[in-house]
Amino acid sequence: MKRFLDAYCLAQEYLSERVKHLRARILPILLLGCAALFAGCATAPAELSVLDAGSEFETLPMIALEGYRDSDNFYVKYQLGGRTRYGGGNWRERVELVEIPASVMPNFAVPSLVPMQYRQSEPWDALPEDVVKIPIFGVDQWVLLRDRLLRAVVPTDGTGLVVDFGHAEYFLYYDPGGEFWVTRLQDKPTNYRVQSVLRFDEFMQRGRPILQQYLLEQGITHTEFVFNTGDTGWYSLPFLYVNTERQLLVFVRNVPLEPVAITRMAGVRNSQAFGHLMHSHLSSLVLRPVSSLYRLFFVVTDTAVATVRFDWATGLADKPVPPLAAAPPMDLQAWEDMLDKIASRPQTTGEVDLLIDGDAFFPRFIDRLTTAQESVRLQTYIFDNDDYAVKIGELLKRRSNEGVDVKILLDGLGTISGTMSESESLPNFHAPPPSVRRFLESDSEVKLRQKTNPWFTGDHVKTFIVDQEVAYVGGMNIGREYRYDWHDLMMELRGPVVDKIAREFDVAWWHAGPLGDLGYLVGQSQSFEERNAERGFPLRILLTEPGNYEIYNAQLRAIQRAQSYIYIQNAYFTDDRMLRELVLARRRGVDVRVVVPMETDVGPITRSNVLAVNVMLENGIRVFIYPGFSHVKAAIYDGWVCVGSANFDRFSLRLNRELNIASSDPALAEQVLEQLFERDFQVSPELTELIPRRWVDHLVEIVGDYLY
Repeated sequence: MKRFLDAYCLAQEYLSERVKHLRARILPILLLGCAALFAGCATAPAELSVLDAGSEFETLPMIALEGYRDSDNFYVKYQLGGRTRYGGGNWRERVELVEIPASVMPNFAVPSLVPMQYRQSEPWDALPEDVVKIPIFGVDQWVLLRDRLLRAVVPTDGTGLVVDFGHAEYFLYYDPGGEFWVTRLQDKPTNYRVQSVLRFDEFMQRGRPILQQYLLEQGITHTEFVFNTGDTGWYSLPFLYVNTERQLLVFVRNVPLEPVAITRMAGVRNSQAFGHLMHSHLSSLVLRPVSSLYRLFFVVTDTAVATVRFDWATGLADKPVPPLAAAPPMDLQAWEDMLDKIASRPQTTGEVDLLIDGDAFFPRFIDRLTTAQESVRLQTYIFDNDDYAVKIGELLKRRSNEGVDVKILLDGLGTISGTMSESESLPNFHAPPPSVRRFLESDSEVKLRQKTNPWFTGDHVKTFIVDQEVAYVGGMNIGREYRYDWHDLMMELRGPVVDKIAREFDVAWWHAGPLGDLGYLVGQSQSFEERNAERGFPLRILLTEPGNYEIYNAQLRAIQRAQSYIYIQNAYFTDDRMLRELVLARRRGVDVRVVVPMETDVGPITRSNVLAVNVMLENGIRVFIYPGFSHVKAAIYDGWVCVGSANFDRFSLRLNRELNIASSDPALAEQVLEQLFERDFQVSPELTELIPRRWVDHLVEIVGDYLY
């Protein structure tokens, strides 16, 4: 049902400029009592009568005169201008707008939409005998309640409020003249910042006492009634049905939409992938001969090493797992001294905010994009072509046309392959652009470069930099999965560390340009100034590049040195050396815990993880199965935090380009423990029995060592 609802949300945004830039009339309608703010979303399409077409319907309100209902249908007699009309629909077409969290009390009203399925000039032939007549309240009574609700929730200090419905975000604010406005978050004015974000259930809790007080003051004792809202035009919500006994809030809506037929273009995607790979292995060799051959050398040598396998676990099978040791954690100062030798970049500083899951990251990120003054630097492995990625793409295009210098760096194969898969919550009628690159470049000043993938390696880094002041680093790409479906983590960084991340972007940007390897040298030779140390944590950038295994070496040594605890959350465990060191750490008394999803987004990895998880269980490592798909890439070793884009697989640790942020600061470690690991340990069932193995799992695991 939610998928169906989202489809029409998107259809409206494509077909109606009016919905794209909603004003104060529609969204306040949905601020009733325990409901929420909701706009730009349609239900099943109602066939439009010629009767209501034309400018009169666009400008005049539909005013209900009488209302009736039975168990299946509703009936409304209304005026449009000076004419009386009759309309109605079926309650069974009602669509609930929001999924209520389990923590919310069950007697909260859930807002729904139901289409006005017909409109006619003649009265109904006859109403059923069991119909109930419903009292009608005027627009003035609605306005009184609406204004109370708005003033109680929306700030008036020059900032605004985001209301998150779980699949759409809207920005509410008052202008200097005291007029209320609402837009999609990505259309937020550049001079307004987000003060706070409210989930639907949080708004319900704030709105309920206001509704109750209003009904008491007005002497309204009816258990069901209808408000005239005064809303006009297509996509309007002219009537609101309230049933306080059954806890129903139902908005009647007019939707002049026809479903958009969408053809999925698998053939186009396959052609794009083939063409990109040919480009990566032919023309790229001309522009980047040194780096391509250098990468080939490490791919070949690493593959040869992966082929030499030995069964290290057999020797431990008959040895009992010792109890946990009460040992103090490793010396973090000595550890940082060792990292000075492992890492190629010196330590820096910066302020850090953890942004866990899409509802924390994307509103914050979009807020920054809408207020950017000078520049946006966006590097991602996947820029999808789903509805949410398209929204962000449209925002980036708009900001580029407004004078902001927008540069986007994409991994070619990652983006093409990402568009071949679809989010579980993707609207049915979304029309994806065939080419992400052409979509972002068309009708915009966006500068875009697409990295090649010689020998099937890639750039898996995700860094987003705004005005050289704020950077976001972590595991999220641009797409619907990361906003709505998956568990993931990003960090918002400020301070000198942003300068270093910006430099990494610049070098990658030059290398992906027409100068190729020469451009890489130019990028490395550019002058670089790091701002003076500011408040924040001591931070360190760790990289993976061909021949440079900082992330791998640092975490391997951290596992070997840990004495108290090791907590890891990652979806991909295909590196045998890492697994071996985790087992040895547990056998010397370290508390080793791992959070993994039961299923990953890569089928073979799911089965390969089965073998890794069983080895962990057999050797005393505690394994927690995250409920859903976790894309988090985070670890903490005796207080040393390492978070970023790198998986625990061969490509992330030795072949792809990756970027992690690490720190030994106790305050940051405490944040990661409390906000991520402790919460996920609580919600993730602990695995206590081995997962049944299949003979094919061993074959998949061998193949996985080469492909992942």
